[in-house]
Amino acid sequence: MDRRAFLHSTSALAALSLVPRAAMGDALALRRFHAALEGDPALAVFANTTGDQSGSAQVHGKLPGDLRGVFYRNGPGRFELGGERYHHWFDGDGFAQRWEIADGQVKHRGKFVLTQKFVDETAAGQFLYPTFGTHIARRGIKGNDTVNAANTNLLPFNGRVYALWEGGSATELDPVTLATVGIKTWSPDMKSMPFSAHPKVEPGGAMWNFGTMPGSDKLVIYRISARGVLEDTRILSVPQLAMVHDFVISARHLIFLIPPYDMVRGAGKSFADMHQWAGAARPLRAVVVDKATLAIRKTFELPPHMVFHFGNAWDDGDCTRLDLVLHQGDALRDVSRMMRGEQPAPGQQQGFAAQLTLDHRSGTARMVHLLANCEFPRVMPQVVGTRHRKLALLSSSRPDGARRLDTVNLIDTSTGRRDSHRFGPGWQVEEHVLVARRHGRGETDAYLVGVAQDTRRGHTVLTVFDARRVSDGPLALARLPYRAPHCFHGNFLPA
Repeated sequence: MDRRAFLHSTSALAALSLVPRAAMGDALALRRFHAALEGDPALAVFANTTGDQSGSAQVHGKLPGDLRGVFYRNGPGRFELGGERYHHWFDGDGFAQRWEIADGQVKHRGKFVLTQKFVDETAAGQFLYPTFGTHIARRGIKGNDTVNAANTNLLPFNGRVYALWEGGSATELDPVTLATVGIKTWSPDMKSMPFSAHPKVEPGGAMWNFGTMPGSDKLVIYRISARGVLEDTRILSVPQLAMVHDFVISARHLIFLIPPYDMVRGAGKSFADMHQWAGAARPLRAVVVDKATLAIRKTFELPPHMVFHFGNAWDDGDCTRLDLVLHQGDALRDVSRMMRGEQPAPGQQQGFAAQLTLDHRSGTARMVHLLANCEFPRVMPQVVGTRHRKLALLSSSRPDGARRLDTVNLIDTSTGRRDSHRFGPGWQVEEHVLVARRHGRGETDAYLVGVAQDTRRGHTVLTVFDARRVSDGPLALARLPYRAPHCFHGNFLPA
């Protein structure tokens, strides 16, 4: 199957945006949210941002002398326009951020990604196009990149920086100014193909990625050299293919977990609304692809869960072991309540981290739990695809498990031992990444670097931990005099 056929198979989804009775952004939700925000500053994570940002952080503590580089981050920044508000956290327009660490100082820059969507809607003064969780149909769609929000990850690769999204192309940004360069096309015949927000870069520098559009039952795989050259692609047929946000690689395999959703199309439905949970009748499937042939080797069936993020995978004889975070039931709509200023649903739990073993010889799978109420697993870039023993995770200390992450953890996957620091009331923590010390050896000869939101003071703070002693607390906090948008994902580029 070629690119033209792949894109044609997804066109029915885009066509849903052209129904005459279109639901628009929600003005009532905007009023409710702002009323709730006055009494709950923690909701600032879901607050709107206008305009670019630039400033220097005030450093408390001492930044390590050998920690130099740029921490690139990305997430949704614009949720409101023309008196309307989006329904879902995933809808917001991408706001790229750059934290530069050098000579004991931290400088911050934030800028909206000038996608076609952002530019058109800014000029119109209102939302025009459909998003993940809000059905809007004021203007027609010509292709995937018409609705590209570029809001999920920021990837430095081969001297360039890319803002990434789920269903369309990568968007290149200037590495220093974050100015938008334009759409990245890896080869002419792959124009506008979905390119996921979670590529995996091997220690040698080569990159693997995938793309999919739920409802097409087709998954495309990319293999890109360390020099940024597209070396191979393959389109695979995967029945009942729903949203796949992330994947994981080992030395010999690519592993995709397919959550049990049915794609139910209909007029007036957002992309999220098309996903109907079928977990009672269908398992979670682990599809294992051979890296040498790019063919499906085996499919495993697991208890029904939703999956957003993976840690890492490695091959162990006839088994592949991987770390991931699993969610009970339909997790796509959990944050919609908070976008309206409402509290999480009673008893709503965060995901739980687990180590999964896929036995290729017997066709069976085993699971060991690692940590409850957590998300955003990361490992050292130097161990991607190989045996690892340290997994960084965020977790919630709240007994109700609500989606307010306040604790940074580094877990030993062999023993289950956890080294943790809780920030306390009023803080919400973003994804943290492991950054190797200069000339460092081992997975904990590193720093744990991330961002946290001090919602009571309205400040965003860069955090730096010694990965050998996370429980001792941050070595340094670099506090901005303003709130920057909460980000989903990012990567550290050492100087």
